[in-house]
Amino acid sequence: MTTPIRKYSEGKKKIDRRTKEKLIKEYAPLIKFIAQKIAVRLPSNIEFDDLVSSGVIGLMDAIDKYDPSRDNKFKTYAEFRIRGAILDELRAQDWVPRSVREKAKQLERAHVRLEQKLRRIPTEDELTDELKISKEEYYDLLNQVKSVSILSLDEAGSFNSSDRKSILSLLESCKIPSPLAQLNLKGLKEVVTKAIENLPEKQRLVLSLYYYEDLNLKEIGDVLEVTESRVSQLHTQAILWLRRKLRAYFDEIGDDIP
Repeated sequence: MTTPIRKYSEGKKKIDRRTKEKLIKEYAPLIKFIAQKIAVRLPSNIEFDDLVSSGVIGLMDAIDKYDPSRDNKFKTYAEFRIRGAILDELRAQDWVPRSVREKAKQLERAHVRLEQKLRRIPTEDELTDELKISKEEYYDLLNQVKSVSILSLDEAGSFNSSDRKSILSLLESCKIPSPLAQLNLKGLKEVVTKAIENLPEKQRLVLSLYYYEDLNLKEIGDVLEVTESRVSQLHTQAILWLRRKLRAYFDEIGDDIP
């Protein structure tokens, strides 16, 4: 059976409004699913409906630009465009307070100092000692900076479906800003893979269950027998670690992570 999107793409004709509306309705659950995964790490003042509206724009963009001759399915491409549109809107709003960004930098600097000293990823106890704060204050800090940890690769056209699944979905918002960076995607994949391998077991498991098995935080908590809040903390720690590794990688090739 020929789907509306394939029929449209093969015919090389401008899609009509009725077909576009049908596709939007068909993929509405996908938009909400992606918006919910992003929303869980955002402050409460961000309206969920605004995320969904941005996702609709991303889907329409996917419908207009999908090329079936490339090595990806429309659903994969649509996920990419929906996520990108939502994150673009969040960036445009500049919704992360400066004070929160500064706290994230302080946490990252402490992490760097200990990693250089210990030559491994520091434990939570070591980080709290370095920051001179209690464990409760440390967890509160993670909850505050979790919104900063949203990352993504908005331009990964040369990735195959497997690569996109392993990197795009994992790092929800860190733009590749130039053609130079796109030429280094192989190196980027190696950096991410190595960084994940070096994560503590529970953090690796959280990433796997969240990005590959599509479990939500509560479901992951049930698997690990920890609270949903604890899963969020583990996720934030893992993503902040990956973000730092990506920043170092882009610094080497002359690009920046926003």
